[in-house]
Amino acid sequence: MSGGEFRTYDEQIAKLLEKGLAVSDVAAAKSKLAAVGYFALVSGYKEPLRDPSTRRYKPGVSFDDVVALYDFDDALRDLFERAISDVELKLKSTLSYAFCERHGEGQAAYLDPANYTPKGKKAKAMSKLLTTPGGLANVNTDYAYIVHHRKKRGNVPLWVIMRALTFGQASMMYSFLLPADKAAVAKGFDHVNERELAQMMLYLVLYRNVCAHGERLFSHRAYSDMPDTALHAKLGLARNGQEYACGKRDLFGCVIALCYLLSAEGFLAFKRRLASIIDRFLRGNEAVERGELFAYMGFPENWKDVTRYRM
Repeated sequence: MSGGEFRTYDEQIAKLLEKGLAVSDVAAAKSKLAAVGYFALVSGYKEPLRDPSTRRYKPGVSFDDVVALYDFDDALRDLFERAISDVELKLKSTLSYAFCERHGEGQAAYLDPANYTPKGKKAKAMSKLLTTPGGLANVNTDYAYIVHHRKKRGNVPLWVIMRALTFGQASMMYSFLLPADKAAVAKGFDHVNERELAQMMLYLVLYRNVCAHGERLFSHRAYSDMPDTALHAKLGLARNGQEYACGKRDLFGCVIALCYLLSAEGFLAFKRRLASIIDRFLRGNEAVERGELFAYMGFPENWKDVTRYRM
């Protein structure tokens, strides 16, 4: 329960009514609160539906509007998680191929600190990646194919353990590679250089975690910046001083990263589905206006133009 105070479902409903939220079907509302939880549902999605000056819900806003916003975000999470998973799969495949081609497939190669570049604080992070439980040297033994290679061959090739690594571990490994190895991996992505690829992967890892953990996605703000890209400029995005006002730490930044890293066909399919989810929500709900929704998402009005320009 929000605020750290336990309340029964009846008390939760009473609190919502007290704050000006209309609840037409109390039984259905209780069922939804039981399925999702007050904090995840109401506390997570109340902000766009309330008057910030009074902290009460806007006139006419109902519990159904809260659920609609939650369901909209849930659809976004499903879409973005699938798209980011496609990027993850390509990174892992490209990384393992490039590394094994240059250093061999033996685990001695990918566990050798000499095949990585970090120094200082990053060296500690690299050491942790290589040696800690769940890292490259001790990947989860729940996977039968890893156990097989360990027991039968005494060696687990990189292309085998790569499947068991998290997206965060794979992107971290990429960021630690020698410059020539980074360049070889980046060549697998047609429109970015090594620095941009590392930044975009970190950005997508953050948003993938939001999706995987069921956190609020549509208004999430990342702690890491998307790099400035040609698309930022071609879309004519507004600036706050020297920095773009959107596409930097918001969900639209994630869209730009996917535009660069997915195949052209894959991104077009993603964009069509994204447009459908947004348009359906706006058609069916009056509690959140288009401009307000886009502001939360970091989307410019011309966001659909991302596919108009050559990379």
